[in-house]
Amino acid sequence: MGKRWFFILAAGYISILLLASCGTTSRGGTTSQGSASSGNEIHMNDTNFVQTSVTIKKGEGITLITDTLTPHIIANGSWENGSAKSAREPGAPEVKSLQVNGNSSMPIGPFNTAGTFKLYCTIHSGMNLTAVVQ
Repeated sequence: MGKRWFFILAAGYISILLLASCGTTSRGGTTSQGSASSGNEIHMNDTNFVQTSVTIKKGEGITLITDTLTPHIIANGSWENGSAKSAREPGAPEVKSLQVNGNSSMPIGPFNTAGTFKLYCTIHSGMNLTAVVQ
């Protein structure tokens, strides 16, 4: 009977690990859900946006993709001179404490107003993204 329980527990543990590695996302705050075309993907490494700016069309969104196991918490605003500055430009989708866990993705948008909008990671100093909407 002992071996049978061991195999049942081992199978359950392996199932949990496989499900956890499938790239789940969690949301720690709010954001508008919109369509983000594949051309609007912004990749993140451990401490930075790989691309620090993106130009998109009005009505489109972006998709943040983290390529490492490092989590990020994204919000409206930017890092300025080593200090986090929370700010939401008029017309920007609200992004407040959006958690993007390792090896996952999260859409942001749509951006329905033309302008320049800033996002930053609240836990990685200097991690800024500028979205230019035309």
